[in-house]
Amino acid sequence: MRFYSVCRRVSIRVLVFVTIGWAALSVSAQTVGPASVSELVKELSGAVVNIGTSRVVEGGNGMPFPRLPDGSPLRELFEELNPNYGQNERMPQEARSLGSGFFISADGLVVTNNHVIDGAEEILIYTSDGNRYVAELVGADEKTDLAVLKVNAGSNVPFVEFGDSDTAEVGDWVMAIGNPFGLGGSVSLGIVSARHRNINSGPYDDFIQTDAAINQGNSGGPLFDMEGNVIGVATAIIARGGSSRGIGFAIPVNLARPVIEQLSEFGETRRGWLGVGIQEVSEDVAVSLGHAGTAGALVVDVTPGGPSEGVLRSGDLILNFDGRDIAVMTDLPRIVALTPVGKTVSVRIIRDGQSIEIPIELGRLETGERLIAEARTQTKVPEVKAPAIDDGVRLSPEVRAMIGLSVAPLTRELRDELSVVGSVSGVLIAEVLANSDAEEKGLFPGLIISEVNQNAVQSVAELDDFIKAAREAGRLAVLFRVYDASGISRYVAVRLG
Repeated sequence: MRFYSVCRRVSIRVLVFVTIGWAALSVSAQTVGPASVSELVKELSGAVVNIGTSRVVEGGNGMPFPRLPDGSPLRELFEELNPNYGQNERMPQEARSLGSGFFISADGLVVTNNHVIDGAEEILIYTSDGNRYVAELVGADEKTDLAVLKVNAGSNVPFVEFGDSDTAEVGDWVMAIGNPFGLGGSVSLGIVSARHRNINSGPYDDFIQTDAAINQGNSGGPLFDMEGNVIGVATAIIARGGSSRGIGFAIPVNLARPVIEQLSEFGETRRGWLGVGIQEVSEDVAVSLGHAGTAGALVVDVTPGGPSEGVLRSGDLILNFDGRDIAVMTDLPRIVALTPVGKTVSVRIIRDGQSIEIPIELGRLETGERLIAEARTQTKVPEVKAPAIDDGVRLSPEVRAMIGLSVAPLTRELRDELSVVGSVSGVLIAEVLANSDAEEKGLFPGLIISEVNQNAVQSVAELDDFIKAAREAGRLAVLFRVYDASGISRYVAVRLG
């Protein structure tokens, strides 16, 4: 009993000592706080600028002024006092916007967002030392929302260096400096909260998500790592009322750097172009192809006159481009765009169940876009409507139930009625059963089925046979290639019921 009592008294003393010690440490920690970034801010702030723009836009009715009802004895007097009296009802007004940017060279090149300066008639740069410069637009790119400006500020402008955004990991500390709400020189600190975010803002979305506060006016400003290197360009927020809710997005510098270099050198972008239309590989599409997993990009069509004409085919599954795996469909456009024009790359595809490597020399995307736009202006898009069919030719009830639709021959009369372009052939969808997988996948009467599991279809009987063969082979889904009447196609995987 005595031994127990002594030990208990010792334990109490130790506990008291430890408690006092922890209290002292706690007070000390509260006094010191987390590591300061003040030296880093001093080093970098001089390279971060505020951007002000102005442009003339169609206005409303001028300055706000009360309007009296018709018949009021004071109306004539009020009209004479109205500063808008005698002015055009749609007076032009000056619109102003604020944003951020940063110097990337000693001779005054500035990076910002395209949406900050888009449509501006005047662009002003304000530096942290109180100077103001008129900026010239060197080049801008809507697809990545980037722009490069130039100011004549001598040859010794403080500037920042690009880092490697691929090394930024979730949980790493980052710092944003910018001009939120016009409050220049604001600093916010946070972490990388996610990578590879697609917020559907453009074709090359691959954002860094951060909880470092980003607000209106931060757009175009730098996102730094803790070594003072730029790893992103602050671009977007998810917020209500324009204020931060802890989720901001920055363009990774490894995506931005080639665009910035091209804009600086040429005043425009020069992206690689593969010349194919693609779609994602859903689970049903993968099942219909007998492919394990949903990686890759499925080729829907090949642009005539493009670099892949005669090389790739519709139905090819692209798994690797120039040594880089295509994890999801959206990877391919981004990787291709960053590849130099004229480079011959190796493309690994799955075709007819076989893996093959194909060399392709890339074209230029900007040239391809003009080619595609010209082709579209020459194509008349007809009104899609359900065809009137009474030809006695139908799928077997078994197949109709399996795929949830009925088809009919694409006769000359139906081609004329629907204005089907001459290059499209197959069988016409006449009916789609309610609540079927075909309806859920977006099929509707008037579409034309040209292929089943990459086999051309010319008749109702052929379609019937292909579906039955797929079921006998144990397939859970079939892959249709469908066209609308104007010749635009896509692949749709329909599960066999």
